[in-house]
Amino acid sequence: MALGLVAGTCAGYLVQAGRTPDKLPSLSQPTLAQAAGEGPVPLSAAQDHQVKMDGDLRKLLLKRPGGTRANPAIDSDDGWLDVAAYAELYTKPDGAFRELLGDEFRRAAVTGWIESGDRTVEIRLVQFRQVEKQTAIDRAADARHWAADDAHTRSWPVPGTGDGEFFVHDRPDSRFGPGYQAEAHAWRGDIVMEMWVYGTKPIPPARVRELARQQMERL
Repeated sequence: MALGLVAGTCAGYLVQAGRTPDKLPSLSQPTLAQAAGEGPVPLSAAQDHQVKMDGDLRKLLLKRPGGTRANPAIDSDDGWLDVAAYAELYTKPDGAFRELLGDEFRRAAVTGWIESGDRTVEIRLVQFRQVEKQTAIDRAADARHWAADDAHTRSWPVPGTGDGEFFVHDRPDSRFGPGYQAEAHAWRGDIVMEMWVYGTKPIPPARVRELARQQMERL
């Protein structure tokens, strides 16, 4: 489309250049009056999506619910994860570190808690610069692919998202700490949302759905 517009402009110029001087239209134009009235009112910080995304990422995380306690397994004192700390969450940190740099990692924030019993929740918001590519949508898609590939897994859409999904793994696995695991993956703009829920008993899908819905509503 852009090339077509440029070519059309050039062709018009060539036609004008080929005319005799007495047939050339006047280049002078009447002065156009400016429209009256005030311009549009600027969006507030709450309404402007980009302002919200560029602020303190930790403020977009879900607040720890009442009656829960802090999750000591979260490796962050202030709620931030730099690229090295985030890469350490992968099974191959060195490779993950290089991949994150190539994917234009910007920053990550984390929160979590322990609910009644032994069920633990961890939520991460991972933000990318997205100068060269749309990283967020690709990484969320990859995470959903790997989650769905696990046997004995059920999945549902995350409400309010285009393609976000949450997954409940029905078979216990020692890799998941206490045994059972559920997860949710979605994205909005340049942010990927990752949620992990662990417990010694099967994870109720309704609980994961509600947590994922509430978190995405904050983005």
